[in-house]
Amino acid sequence: MTLDWPDLRARLARSSFRSKFRLDARDADYLHEKGIETILRHAADFIAQRLAPAHPRNDGRQTPWKGHPVFVAQHATGCCCRSCLRKWHNIPEGRPLTSDEQEYVLTVLACWLKDHMPFR
Repeated sequence: MTLDWPDLRARLARSSFRSKFRLDARDADYLHEKGIETILRHAADFIAQRLAPAHPRNDGRQTPWKGHPVFVAQHATGCCCRSCLRKWHNIPEGRPLTSDEQEYVLTVLACWLKDHMPFR
């Protein structure tokens, strides 16, 4: 899968729901303290555990709204559940995510987090 981040960012910006997400001070501090590499390792784990299965547990409600910068990024980018992955990224539901699809989701989250990193 190939990511066109400028196009996706523009599409997400047109969604009043997706465009409202911002890192709060706690999440921004955590991102700054841990660094992007550590946060992306967390993201890879969240993707593997919560999105990659064909039928994730509590699908549609498996991503908390707050508590980690990755959770905010997932909601902001439509990478929070399988139905949002289908709608925003054309990744079908009902089958496990491939390793390429997991890497794509990680790249989407990385782009959003880097755009919203504090202290750049």
